[in-house]
Amino acid sequence: MNETSEVRGHCFCGAVEVAVRGEPAAMGYCHCESCRHWSAGPVNAFTLWPPDAVRVTKGEDKLRSYNKTPGSTRKWCEECGGHVLTDHPEMGLVDVYAAIIPEFSFQPGVHVHYQESVLRIRDGLPKQRDVPAEMGGSGETLSE
Repeated sequence: MNETSEVRGHCFCGAVEVAVRGEPAAMGYCHCESCRHWSAGPVNAFTLWPPDAVRVTKGEDKLRSYNKTPGSTRKWCEECGGHVLTDHPEMGLVDVYAAIIPEFSFQPGVHVHYQESVLRIRDGLPKQRDVPAEMGGSGETLSE
């Protein structure tokens, strides 16, 4: 995807639509307990974008939010409950869940919070204990 390319996606019912443009800052899988509970799955696939690369193109008034911590604002559709994105203001990034942008070519590069994993994935990608050092983590990797 180039800088001007745009990919669109939507919540479960389609009441909220989003568009992402350009290239994400990172893509991967998060294994932290918080993401697992939020996604109701054993792992969450993320795509992290600069805020100016993400637009809500329909249904912004239908988005509701929740802050478990000051580091993230999780947003979902009030109509269907479908999870849409998470703002990470401290990182200056927005996580648009990979599942809601199916036309986007998801190419994960890392597993984060792998020490909390309940589903081990042997795919050859780096497994970070927490998050990469450039994102404020230890940068420590774990074995598959």
